[in-house]
Amino acid sequence: MRGRNRDTTTAADGRPEVELMRDADRPDSWLLVVDGTPQSHVDLSDPTHLDFEYIRRLGHVADLMAPPGQAVDALHLGAGALTLARYIAATRPGSRQRAVDIDARLVELVRGSLPWDRRADIRVGIGDARIWLGQRRTDSADLVVSDVFAGARTPAALTSVEFYTEAARVLRPGGVIAANIGDGGRLRHARAQVATAAEVFPYGALIAEPGVMRGRRFGNLVLVASANRLPTDDLTRRAHRDPDMARLISGPELERFAAGTPPVHDAGALDSPAPPDDAFVR
Repeated sequence: MRGRNRDTTTAADGRPEVELMRDADRPDSWLLVVDGTPQSHVDLSDPTHLDFEYIRRLGHVADLMAPPGQAVDALHLGAGALTLARYIAATRPGSRQRAVDIDARLVELVRGSLPWDRRADIRVGIGDARIWLGQRRTDSADLVVSDVFAGARTPAALTSVEFYTEAARVLRPGGVIAANIGDGGRLRHARAQVATAAEVFPYGALIAEPGVMRGRRFGNLVLVASANRLPTDDLTRRAHRDPDMARLISGPELERFAAGTPPVHDAGALDSPAPPDDAFVR
């Protein structure tokens, strides 16, 4: 059972409360909680351990985007505890990774309390993710990971055709964008995100636990998109073998999933839906 012993708490008037809590099940492991929402889990002694379901799915994408062990250049929108960045540094030594987070207090808390391997080329900036992405060089990244949440909702600026177009500019030929999407019910937001990404990237896939994919409960869906064909067969096998089995849809099935849903543009973009109060209670 995961412990709830609070080790470090940071708060300020009108700003999100950020907490680090020990994981009683795993020595040297911590849970980062922002305004009551579990945001990241990190094992300092084993960065290849991915506790959260959606992070493991992002890890599968990172594993299959290049030959095993090959270094990559990755951009992380939303730093959190840098769980995926640590994983890539451990599994792909020599990777150059840059991350951004708008909350300087969170970054300093993680930097001070959850330090990462000094040999890893991981740098973290402070700022707005959309603006920061626009400042990156063209054809400079192999992987863009969008995992930004404010009050458990993805900001509207990271949900539009214009956003995905900017990601496509930054990605090298064959590069991949992977986005963490929170949704439930009729999955209107997830369907819109699939339609939006498809305006920019010809190939896509969506990965989620079957109950989430059917709209039976609120949860995380990972959207993967690229200008090149994706390794969907291998991703499907990994999703099925995961301790929390997931389903992958792509091709005609993904097109049917988003059929009739218009893409989102900046002018009409909205934050992702708020999760129900009991979404993170287990």
